[in-house]
Parts: sequence; C-alpha cells; structure tokens
Amino acid sequence: MTTFQPTLSSTLASTLASPSKVGNIRSVRLEARTASPRPTRGALKGDRGNEATLALKSAVESAVHEARASPPREAWSRRLEFVLASVGYAVGLGNVWRFPYLCYRSGGGAFLIPYIIMLFLCGIPLLLMEYAIGQYTRLGPVHGLAQICPLLKGVGLATVVISFMLATYYNVLMTWALYYLFHSFGSPFPWQSCNNTWNAVGNCSTGLPSNASDLKSASQQFFDHKLLEMTNGIEEVGGIRWELFGLLVLTWIITYLCIFKGVKSTGKVVYFTATFPYFMLFALLINNVQLPGAKDGILFFLLPDWGKLLEVQVWVNAAAQIFNSIGIAFGSMISMASYNKFSNNILRDTFIVSLSNSATSILAGFVIFSGIGYMAHIHNLPVEDIATDGPGLVFVVYPEAFSTMPVSKLWAPLFFFMLLCLGLDSEFAMVEVAVTCIMDGFGPKVLRVFKRKELLVVAVCAVGFLLGIPHITRGGIYVFQLMDHYTAVVSLMFLAFFEVLAVTVIFGVRRICVMVENMLGRTPHLYFRVCWQFLSPLLVLGILISSIVQYTPARYGKSYTYPQWAEVLGWFLSLISIVWIPLGAAHEIWKNKGPLLQRLKVAVTPTVDLEPQRALSEKEEGQAESIALFDTSQ
Repeated sequence: MTTFQPTLSSTLASTLASPSKVGNIRSVRLEARTASPRPTRGALKGDRGNEATLALKSAVESAVHEARASPPREAWSRRLEFVLASVGYAVGLGNVWRFPYLCYRSGGGAFLIPYIIMLFLCGIPLLLMEYAIGQYTRLGPVHGLAQICPLLKGVGLATVVISFMLATYYNVLMTWALYYLFHSFGSPFPWQSCNNTWNAVGNCSTGLPSNASDLKSASQQFFDHKLLEMTNGIEEVGGIRWELFGLLVLTWIITYLCIFKGVKSTGKVVYFTATFPYFMLFALLINNVQLPGAKDGILFFLLPDWGKLLEVQVWVNAAAQIFNSIGIAFGSMISMASYNKFSNNILRDTFIVSLSNSATSILAGFVIFSGIGYMAHIHNLPVEDIATDGPGLVFVVYPEAFSTMPVSKLWAPLFFFMLLCLGLDSEFAMVEVAVTCIMDGFGPKVLRVFKRKELLVVAVCAVGFLLGIPHITRGGIYVFQLMDHYTAVVSLMFLAFFEVLAVTVIFGVRRICVMVENMLGRTPHLYFRVCWQFLSPLLVLGILISSIVQYTPARYGKSYTYPQWAEVLGWFLSLISIVWIPLGAAHEIWKNKGPLLQRLKVAVTPTVDLEPQRALSEKEEGQAESIALFDTSQ
C-alpha cells in the first residue's frame, strides 16, 4: 500500500515530537496504532517492506531525539502543595463578598440545605472529574480534553481563553486592595470624613446613609472619586489613573514572582497565601462577635426562610455558587492536577478542597454579617440597608466599619492584605493555565525563542498587564463590570455545559471509571457514577437554561445602563472564548477522512490510552518512556 509509509511515518514524527504527548506514553502508542489503516499481508514484502521499515525507524528515532530535547514535565514537590494551591484557587474573593449576600437573599440558613446538596451532587463529582483528566493525561486542559473528546477539543482552548481574560481584570481587584492597603496606614483613614478635596460635600455622609437617602457615604465617595476618579459612563474613557497604573505593574510583578518557576515556586508561595486568610478570618470573627450588634447581623444571615426552598431559583443559585466557587470549566484544576504523580490520591484531595471551600464560605458569612450587624447598630439602620455584595462590600462597607472599630489601625491593613492573598492564589492559577497550554503545545519551539521558561512567563504576564490597562482608566470601572458580566456569567456556563457533555456523555462514565481505577487501583463509588451519568449533566443543563431565561443586560450600580454598542462589545467578549468550541469541532471533522458519518465517528473516539497502567516513580518514568517508544508488543 503506497500510502502507508508516509502517513504513518509523518504521524509518528509529529506525535512523538509533541511535548504534550511525551508526558503520556499511553497516548503516543495509541495514536501510532490508529494513525493509519493496518497494512495488508503483502504490503511490506521485499524492497518496499524494507524501505517502509527503515523510513519508519528513521522517523521514530528523529521524533524521540526531539522529544528528549524538550524539558521534563514539572511535578509538585509534595502533595500538600497541590492541595494548598487548589484550596487557594477555589477560595477567592467570591467566598468573601458573594456567598454571604447570596445566602441571606436566598433564605438565610435554609439556603445551606440546597447549597450542601448541590455540593455533593455537582461540585465534588465534577472536581474529581477534572482532577482525573489532568492527572491521568498529565496535560493541561487544551491537550487533555482533546484526547478525551477530539470533537469538542475547542472546549479546552476556550477554558484557557476565559481564564486568561479573567486574569487580566482580576489583577485590577488586587490593585485596588493594594491602594487601600497603602492608604490604611494614614491617620485618620482618608475614607473616614467628608473634608477631602475629592468629596462632594453637599452629597456626603460621614456614616452609611439609608437606602431612602440620596446621600453617599464618605467611603463610597473615596471609592468613586479618589480611587477610580470615575467618569459618567463607558463613553467617557478619561485618562489613565497613573497611581493605579503603577500598582497594576506591581501586582503583575508579584504574580510573576509567584509562578516564574512553575509549580516549584507556586508550591512554596501557597504555604503562606493559602493559609494566612484563614488566620485572618478567625481573628476577625473573634473581634467582630464582641462588637455591639454583631448578634443581630449573624441572626439575619442565618435566620431560615423555609418558603424560599420552594423557589426553583434558590436551587439554581446554590448550584451556580458551588460551580463558580470551585472553579469548574476554568481549566485551572485540570492544569494543576497535571503536575501530580500518576498514583496521587485525587479522591481524598477532591473532598479536602471541596469541603474546605464551602466551609470557608460559611465562615466568611459569619465574619461579614457580624461586621454588618455592628455597622447597622452604629448607624441605627436595618441590616438589609447595609448588606450588599461585590466590591462594594469590601471596598465601601468594611472600610467604613474599620473607621469605628477598636484597634482599627491593625485590622484595616490586615484585612486588605488578606484580600491580596485571596486574589493572588486565584490569579496565578489562572495565569499558569495559559503557560501550561503554551508549553504543552509548543514547548521546544517556544524555548528556542525565549531560551528559558521564565522569559515565557514574563511575556504572558506582560500581555495580561497590557490587556488590563483599560480597567485603570477613569472609565475603567464600566469596562471592568462589562467584562465581568459577559465573561464570568455568560460565557462560563456555556463552557461548563460543553465540558460536561464531552466528558460524561461522549467520553462516557465507564471510561472515566477506568482512568480512576488505573490511577487509584479501585473503581469510583456508585455515588460518583450516578452523579456523572445523570445528576451533574442535568444540573449543569438546568443552570445554563436558567441563565439564558433570566438573562439581563449588564448594569453598573442601580441606575447606569450600558449603551447598545457596549452590549454588542460584551457579547463579542463572550464569543472570544465560546467560538473555539464550534471552530474546534469543524476543524476535527474537516481533517478526518471519509464520509461525514465516518468523520464524526472518528471525532468522538478518544485517543487517550485506557490500558491498565502501573504508576511509575519519577526515577523509573524517564527510563520507561524511552523503552515504550519502541515497544512492538502491541
């Protein structure tokens, strides 16, 4: 067969030379077996057979030489580093400013019932699924998901795109935290009075005004007029806030220093950044519960409204909060798990990370609402007039609370430093996804240009910094809100749905179980199999449908609505990540051969090798790879 020789030779060369395949010999051997049809009995006889054999041997030797030239895949020094990095990524700013408000708005203590149910039906099973993909394939989300379901390989690239987009403006939050941190050392606090040049004196209140009032608090005016110097709308971009520009540079430098050595540096940083927020939250809780009015705030947070359990939206909110908080479909969990050893106990790690994340959310609820109860007592206002979510909670309400708290000069700097740590853990995980994607796909080529991986990380951080500049203009808050709405709300649920579809439906629960059994030596419990097969896909589909039905355009505050062209821009930002899913599917079908049905059949056939494998030690693995490349027993 004249087509056999060049097809198999070129396929082997490209497959073995790819750094994304070297880390997983199982995939290399499978793709070599399935790259072309098996030759007929007489195809390799005589001179033609010898020529084909020599050409194949030459292609393999060339590919092995290039594969050996690529750097070996990094690995976490200790399992604890992986757990802390995962916990740090999952426990972010949303745990502090989103969950408590959502809990009180959705039935108080009664909301914990659907929240815990959704944790076990959706959060834990899907986290184990992502860990299994990353650890088994030892690849990032792009190449890992491409092996799981070639037809939906675009989902992996879409997760990388959405993570990097989120990283570009997530660092802006840390820029604000640094700004408040540096200003918290002054006496009195600059957000404490209305006697500053940025205050609109006739519209300023030294305390928190009621909802019925048109006044703005001094802390709100500090945020609007001093920190942001905000314009009247997205139409008025204004100039760059040079103070924020410098702080944005600083936050990206800090991010770079956390990840420039890959998991080696990240693993050391998380010992502090993932643990310090817990010390701070417990310290704040001990301080807050002693303040007058704290009990009323906590009761307001926990007082159950059992009637809310009959509302479908409450259950959807619980599922969405679990989904977004753990970070499913952002690619970060797959990326971090890809640096694990093959036999690492991901089942244990899944429960540790998931339960730690939810426990932190509940702890943050006590901390936040005890402080809000204190503020309601001081200003003689109802708790609902003060309770809020988002940046307004940590950059307006809590700074106002620190103005009247005992030992405020201690609590304010520590609080904003805690926000910085919470943001950092999530930030460098999202940036690492992009670095992992580039190294998996173009490792040797990239290193020929940048010489060192550290310089590649510099380039990625530089691009992220440049894309973040629009957020630090005087109209940047409107850009920030627009991107947050269309990236973290609209796009994410589409990506999540297609990821779950690719893995649990097309790839199949049986294959997931084989992967887990190969790594852990036992099949996943019936609980996981039922969730993967039925419950998790249905829940994700329900969240997606609910998001579409209840879609509302982006807004800023209570009154500002975006112009039509900004809404179009928002949808364009959503499509930047979503578009890779149909493009990837079209490319996969186009490059396959044969009739359409045959092409589709090949496109839904996974390329990951599910043969039983024994986890190798790091010392044995390098030797085993060079031998396996020439294994002719299959």
